[in-house]
Amino acid sequence: MVKEIERAGIPVVHVATVVPISLTVGANRIVPAIAIPYPLGNPKMDCTEEKKLRRALVEKSLRALETEIHEQTVFED
Repeated sequence: MVKEIERAGIPVVHVATVVPISLTVGANRIVPAIAIPYPLGNPKMDCTEEKKLRRALVEKSLRALETEIHEQTVFED
């Protein structure tokens, strides 16, 4: 689905728990997530720290959307 949305001219970020699968299916902008059961959080953290973690993932995803790319790119940091 990610590739189809991008074909329509809308940039997409795939937040993925298993990056190799995202690469295989052809996602262009990939942001690694935390873990399969909790891709955008960590229930072992206190609420304040988890909120910081989630915000950092969203900000990284927004930076990925703003970045012009010419090939598949994994946004590690």
